[in-house]
Amino acid sequence: MAPTLPSLDVRRLRSYVFRLPLFTRIVLVLVVVFWILELQKIWNVVQWGALIPKEINLGTMYRLNTYPLIHRNFLHAFFNTLALVPLLERFEAEHGTLLSGAMFGGPLSTLPAAVYLLVERGILRQNTAILGASIWVFVLLGVEGIKAYKANPHFAISTYRIPTWTTPLVILLFTTALIPNTSLLGHLGSVGVGYMYGLGYLKILAPPEKVLRWIEGKLNLLGRLPHYVSIDQKTYGRYGVLPTTSNSSLSAAGEGPVQMPYSGPAPTILALRRDPRLLKIPPYLSALCIVIGVVWLFLLPLNEYSRHTYISENALLPGQVHTYFGGSEENVFNAYKHEIQALSGKEPGEIAVTLSNIFRSVGLKAATQKYHYQAAGKFHSGENAYAILHAPRGDATEAIVLVAAWTNMDSELNQSGVALALTLARYFKRWSLWSKDIIILITSDSKAGPQAWVDAYHDEHSPESADPLQLKSGALQGVVVLDNALNHRFESLHIVYDGINGQLPNLDLFNSAVAIASGQMGIGVSLQRMWKHGDSYRERLQTMLRGMVSQGLGHASGPHSSFIPYHVDAITLQAVGHGWQDEMAMGRCVESTFRSLNNLLEHFHQSFFFYLLMQANRFVSIGTYLPSAMLVAVNFTIMAIALWIQSGRPPKPRAASATIDKAKGSEVEIVQKEGMVALVPKADLAIVERQLFLPVALVVAFHFLGAVPLYVFNNTRQETLPQTLWFFAYANVVLPTLLAIIISGFTTLSTHRLILLQCFSLLLLGIFLATLATLNFSLAFLIGLLSAPLSFVGVAMSADNGDAPPKLTTPRKIACNVLLHLLSPPVVVLAVCKIFGVDAGAMLAEAAFGWKVSGLWTQVVVCCVWWPAWLIGAVIVSPGL
Repeated sequence: MAPTLPSLDVRRLRSYVFRLPLFTRIVLVLVVVFWILELQKIWNVVQWGALIPKEINLGTMYRLNTYPLIHRNFLHAFFNTLALVPLLERFEAEHGTLLSGAMFGGPLSTLPAAVYLLVERGILRQNTAILGASIWVFVLLGVEGIKAYKANPHFAISTYRIPTWTTPLVILLFTTALIPNTSLLGHLGSVGVGYMYGLGYLKILAPPEKVLRWIEGKLNLLGRLPHYVSIDQKTYGRYGVLPTTSNSSLSAAGEGPVQMPYSGPAPTILALRRDPRLLKIPPYLSALCIVIGVVWLFLLPLNEYSRHTYISENALLPGQVHTYFGGSEENVFNAYKHEIQALSGKEPGEIAVTLSNIFRSVGLKAATQKYHYQAAGKFHSGENAYAILHAPRGDATEAIVLVAAWTNMDSELNQSGVALALTLARYFKRWSLWSKDIIILITSDSKAGPQAWVDAYHDEHSPESADPLQLKSGALQGVVVLDNALNHRFESLHIVYDGINGQLPNLDLFNSAVAIASGQMGIGVSLQRMWKHGDSYRERLQTMLRGMVSQGLGHASGPHSSFIPYHVDAITLQAVGHGWQDEMAMGRCVESTFRSLNNLLEHFHQSFFFYLLMQANRFVSIGTYLPSAMLVAVNFTIMAIALWIQSGRPPKPRAASATIDKAKGSEVEIVQKEGMVALVPKADLAIVERQLFLPVALVVAFHFLGAVPLYVFNNTRQETLPQTLWFFAYANVVLPTLLAIIISGFTTLSTHRLILLQCFSLLLLGIFLATLATLNFSLAFLIGLLSAPLSFVGVAMSADNGDAPPKLTTPRKIACNVLLHLLSPPVVVLAVCKIFGVDAGAMLAEAAFGWKVSGLWTQVVVCCVWWPAWLIGAVIVSPGL
């Protein structure tokens, strides 16, 4: 007989709808009313009530409560309502109508919204709007997940036991993957709030039950309101569940036979994996990885591990053309230099207008652009002047940029650099060989000006900060920046190539500039301020380490740095020293470089984008240097795995019951697999239930706490930044102990929980650093080394995995605390500033400028990755436990 599908019972459905409690009905009515209002075009309901991060202020706080009731269309409202009604009806029947209205009209709506705003606006700096009742759906799923976990901690799939509290997360992943335009961040925050409510941590936000009873009795709500659910009609109680028993829960608690998965050549591995001697290996293996990673880095300057530079793109042909710049052009240069001297000290607007007139006088199309930024309490404003030389043989689809900032990175007047750029603009106009447009850009400064121009060129600028560009050309293929603030002849060219966030230009552009300067023009080349380089191991290592520090900081090292995030390869040519080279030689270098860039048939792609330079003609590619950072990062993963294994070991027997445990320890169990039999002590097969929620919640909370220093340091005036840094350093001394006392006041931080806390923290740190190493090798390596002690402090690997608080010996605790506080992020920053003679306020102001203007995320890694990991390690060894 063919199977039949179950039919829909209309009567049961009608009965269910008519029995819905009062608050559930009110929510349904509000959802329908708002959906009907969305049909009209006079009032935009979605724009009025959605949770839009940039629209939140004191006058629009109502959005924190209205966004779950508003939907984009009928299907959105229908499916959300379909999922919400059963969960909300059950919640109201359990807690009562008054409490349901108070919680969903308050904390259960505002807390998910607050979490979303903190991450979306405060950290990611995005403005994605969210709306819909799915926020409440995932809050209720989190509550139900905790209730199910208390009644039945696991459900079994084959031989694996999966915690029941993970069900909402699985639903969340499937929803995100299958339904478009869903907010993973918003739903994840809702699940977290639901977990907190189910565990009772939010009970302080609920109205007192006495007050609710008084309101019910005074107003006689039960008698006056139909479908009203009283406080006394709760099924399970407000914050708990009735005790239940089941075979599955007994099995999970260890009372009954439990089948263990097995793999391996012999059953003796089951006993071997419980051998305590195995857990003594990971600390030594972790330390070995760190040592090998550091040694690996110091081997890179050797000839066996580095290579000579070479040109990968054959079309460049660097140094293969004859240059003609010179002769009478020197007189033009001197004339422009006098004009630059006359403009010195005048307003940026007047300077930009004068430069534009000079461009127009030689037949170029010219325009200006104003910009205005504010960071660390300082204003960065000016006006850029630029001109476009349209290629006689091109179609305006590609362009090369010549940049000269009015003041260089040292705030010196770039007199010769600007005059040379004007002279080259006039010189290039006379040639008809260009296949790409040439843009000559004169910026007011070396940081804000280039950033404003390149942002506006790619239409990524903020209209409040920078004007749009009146003139544009095609895709930018390369940028050369001129920096010559000298009033005398120079000795060599210093090539600056570091970009924002450690990004680097294509190595072919750097190699072409070196080949032209040193090979064709006979001009010496230096990098990373190594003015004299004898090509010894020490000098190679010093150059490489200087490059790593600059890359790790991630700040702008010149006007070229603003172009690299847009995949535009750029370098700065800086004249340094006293010698016999004049400005005409520098101009010929630029001419030859532009002739090579003019030969490009496509964008730079052949050579390396990830490399370490240790001399102008020697480099190390990513495949050679990356293992050193990966080895440092993997030490955290090794220790995390070891701690995970430690957390699953049963606690050691107490001395008082030694005779009883000895008798029990002699009991063995027969393990049979694939025809092999072994006698394994039952103690080695014991299962320890890992308490995951609190450690995971604490790790997530500590990392979100990093948003506080991130916001403070990026929004403090430069004058008070040093005092703020010192205050933060002093606060870090007492903060771990204070947090440990606060957490211990709510729950017991047992050894088991601390092991899991350190496990998840190290695991997350290892994942972050391994991922970061592929993007910014230097930053990942430096933070990995500074965080290395976190792998070896905390609960000892031999500690008893029990419910009692950890007992570290006093010398060990003192040593761990001293070591961690010496390596805390603010102390490291202060020490670096002291050693290198850098003003801490200026450095932090530079970081704040990079965050707000250039998209610098070095401080995100420091505040939201390194500092939370340090804080967790300090809490674990703090005296407050």
